[in-house]
Amino acid sequence: MAPAWPRLGFYASLLKRQLTGGPVVTTWDTRVLPGCARGIYSATGEWPKEYTLQTRKDVEKWWQRQVKEQVSESPDADRSKPKFYMLSMFPYPSGKLHMGHVRVYTISDTIARFQKMRGRQVISPMGWDAFGLPAENAAIERNLHPESWTRSNIRHMRKQLDRLGLCFSWDREITTCLPDYYKWTQYLFIKLYEAGLAYQKEALVNWDPVDQTVLANEQVDEHGCSWRSGAKVEQKYLKQWFIKTTAYAKAMQDSLADLPEWYGIKGMQAHWIGDCVGCHLDFALKVDGQITGEKLTAYTATPEAIYGTSHVAISPSHRLLQGHNTLKEVFRKALLPGTDGLTPLTAVNLLTQQEVPVVIVAEADFEGSLDSRIGIPSTSSEDAILAQTLGLPYAEVVETLPDGTERLVNSAEFTGMTRQDAFQGLTQKAQRKGVGGDVTSAKLKDWLISRQRYWGTPIPIIHCPACGPVPVPLEDLPVTLPSISAFTGKGGSPLATAAEWVNCTCPRCKGAAQRETDTMDTFVDSAWYYFRYTDPHNTQSPFSAALADFWMPVDLYVGGKEHAVMHLFYARFLSHFCHDQKMVRHREPFRQLLAQGLIKGQTFRLPSGQCLQREDVDLTGPVPVHTATGAALEVTWEKMSKSKHNGVDPEEVVEQYGIDTARLYILFAAPPEKDILWDVKTDALPGVLRWQQRLWSLTTRFIGARVHGKAPSPQLLSNVEKAEARKLREYKNSVITQVTTHFTEDFSLNSAISQLMGLSSTLSQASPQVVLHSPEFEDALCALIVMAAPMAPHLASELWAGLALVPQKLSAHYAWDSGVLCQAWPAVDPQSHQLPDVVEMAVLINNKACGKIPVPQQVARDLDRVHQLVLQSELGAQLLQGRSVKKAYLSPRTALINFLLQE
Repeated sequence: MAPAWPRLGFYASLLKRQLTGGPVVTTWDTRVLPGCARGIYSATGEWPKEYTLQTRKDVEKWWQRQVKEQVSESPDADRSKPKFYMLSMFPYPSGKLHMGHVRVYTISDTIARFQKMRGRQVISPMGWDAFGLPAENAAIERNLHPESWTRSNIRHMRKQLDRLGLCFSWDREITTCLPDYYKWTQYLFIKLYEAGLAYQKEALVNWDPVDQTVLANEQVDEHGCSWRSGAKVEQKYLKQWFIKTTAYAKAMQDSLADLPEWYGIKGMQAHWIGDCVGCHLDFALKVDGQITGEKLTAYTATPEAIYGTSHVAISPSHRLLQGHNTLKEVFRKALLPGTDGLTPLTAVNLLTQQEVPVVIVAEADFEGSLDSRIGIPSTSSEDAILAQTLGLPYAEVVETLPDGTERLVNSAEFTGMTRQDAFQGLTQKAQRKGVGGDVTSAKLKDWLISRQRYWGTPIPIIHCPACGPVPVPLEDLPVTLPSISAFTGKGGSPLATAAEWVNCTCPRCKGAAQRETDTMDTFVDSAWYYFRYTDPHNTQSPFSAALADFWMPVDLYVGGKEHAVMHLFYARFLSHFCHDQKMVRHREPFRQLLAQGLIKGQTFRLPSGQCLQREDVDLTGPVPVHTATGAALEVTWEKMSKSKHNGVDPEEVVEQYGIDTARLYILFAAPPEKDILWDVKTDALPGVLRWQQRLWSLTTRFIGARVHGKAPSPQLLSNVEKAEARKLREYKNSVITQVTTHFTEDFSLNSAISQLMGLSSTLSQASPQVVLHSPEFEDALCALIVMAAPMAPHLASELWAGLALVPQKLSAHYAWDSGVLCQAWPAVDPQSHQLPDVVEMAVLINNKACGKIPVPQQVARDLDRVHQLVLQSELGAQLLQGRSVKKAYLSPRTALINFLLQE
């Protein structure tokens, strides 16, 4: 076969004919440049002059498969190449994507494509958070099994993701409800249990007395009634499983200092954990001098002063007064509502062996989440008053030296130590003896993971009358869910009714025993899924340490703000634990976090509070009214939901505007961390539509110039045209620098698009000779399309296919036999590192654009200098003369200054 290059003249002649109105050839020669992907015009023989909706759809249909295939397979862990782990929060398979999903996955997809173009080994995995209460509720409503409901939803949502052009590393797909995943969730639970970090205790739950089942908080309505039976929900103490997250509170609080700011999320994490200044210590309880079987755990913010304890205080809501225990009646007899009162019980400190009385205090709740507290008068005036009122003896244990140093007295081996040294020594001693001592806060609670549900990971514990709780042997995992056909939602956990499954043999003594019938909170499944993605097919362990150490930590984690506290805390906890178990090298799982804002829709409410569908609203007048009654409506912007009738179907958006337009709108409408008000009447949608048309027109103009005009020859440029070309090169370099920064540092993809729009506008104003003859124009246009590719991959692929067939190129930077998504990310031209001498600074007055002024590049980030230059300009004189400026804001991301004026 003849080499492809000599055939290039055929494409040039074809392009020339159809661009200049000559006869159109409708068949396209199949012999093309080696490996070069052809565009839609290879089938039609025509290059449309306008980028219409139909053209957009044709382009997307043509390129969707190729675009997907370029990123869908994961690379091998090659340690000679830099890696990038792009992680999106995986969805619950509800059956339908919403625009919040689309925003998360568009952002992650765009950044993953960018990183691959930078030469990184990129994984961008996807899976399904598939257990949980919603699926079980849906099964009850539809008389289906949760598994069949969940699997059908996964199939549908997978098709939606593909339809939206979102490309993930599908070879790493995980589904949390499959035994090959939850086997390892159970494995990690057992490791936590063996480390003393998983335990059972009584806790308050929402109890439906009719259906005889525990309800989640969201199943209790605003009147305190069950959503199922309508019965008044009772607060009931039941034995529940907990994971001791408080043991890692101090380590997790301290390690926040080593993480990036995370758009304020670090502060939210720190607030959730609280100030880690104290610890819990364990006490045995005595009645009439006899040790009972009950244990009491109480908190103190000053454990170093423990030898000065006067009492242990509990609140009236404490489980010892409310739950199921042998001392309940003794405590309740001592309860005097509204009064602090002694009980006949004493508490024995299991660290110091001191005995002090137990006091029920009048206040219903203590600080934070506490219901018990160690009274130490030396360090608390409140405790001193209570001790004096009740006549309780105590020792002074803190002495202040003349230089202000505080040291301990009357404190056994800690006497003479500074308070700081004694704090460390005492807490470490308590930890060694297993009687508390983990440094934590007064507000953080341990993680209650019990769920009295079927559709969750079974807790791998067997209850034996002789041996007590016994973990299932690792070789017997997974403990799979039994097959249950009927879901009525009555009678408690469906697992409890599966007699053949519940009744078993104790692994330790071989006697008759029963399985635990609680399942785990779904947050346990999602607390470690990022590890499983690194080694999703491992049958011998949750993941290979070598693979986890290569891919971890996650380079960028993208997800909703609503998960920035609990889920992130639990995920960090499991990572810290796995680090201490020598399973992974890194302690923190996420290097960078991008918590994107919500997409909100307009909600229309009648005065009664009823939400209306959009078709029932008359929007033709000055204010929206109810079409049927003419009643005025309350209009708000709220998170999209079915109940509010304010949702937008992603597939309808794609059908109306196209995939790339939907992607660009989501990226351009607001910075990722800000909320988007979904209103296609805003400037964002017309803006991205115009930009796509401009990209198309630029490429059409360039192809036409090269095909119809003379052969390109830079020597033919005049000095003025050469100067114009040099400015193009400098501006292109500036845009490359700024767009790359947005992709790697602040993730302000809306600003990146703004930069590319600016480059597009500049290129569209280039003179004909520069378009035809300058390498700078060609290189800038190529760089523009390459930088647009991660955001609008279908359009960029089509444009690149057109450029690839243009004869006599002047640029040697690109691999013309490969598609645009396989190009290297543009680099700054080594011949010029100059930024433009002058920046066009947009001037806003009270958030409204009023014009632009030229500002020297070197002062464009100096608020005071820019402010002064605006005042000195003709535009500033017109707008600001005689008006009082309340505040001026200089954008850190774009060339923009906003003046807020006194009205």
